[in-house]
Amino acid sequence: MQVFDRIITDRGSRYAVSGGAAASREEVAALLAGLKRSKRFARATHHSWAAILSGEPVKDDDGETGAGTLILQMLERAGVQDHVVIVTRWYGGRHLGGDRFRHVADAVRHYLHETGAGQGAG
Repeated sequence: MQVFDRIITDRGSRYAVSGGAAASREEVAALLAGLKRSKRFARATHHSWAAILSGEPVKDDDGETGAGTLILQMLERAGVQDHVVIVTRWYGGRHLGGDRFRHVADAVRHYLHETGAGQGAG
């Protein structure tokens, strides 16, 4: 699993993005569990994620309504399969409104750029 921590900060909220190869829901669950073994990540407010596993789209907002759908759309556009991307947020006490979607999208873009996932697709 690759983790890019503290990539976005806004009004006290902090974001990280991580991910790795996953071919099943069990592998996604194992990657999430591994991430949460870190005390810092265990204390996060949301771990929104998405993946396309053997052609089947799966996602979880983890309380950040719409975030899983946005991540999934970005993975579909990039042609990324059998790979989970997790956007982690530590809520800073102030609502971000629509900016939270921009931050989720920016986090996924950061991950795709840094890892090269989805390159050549499209």
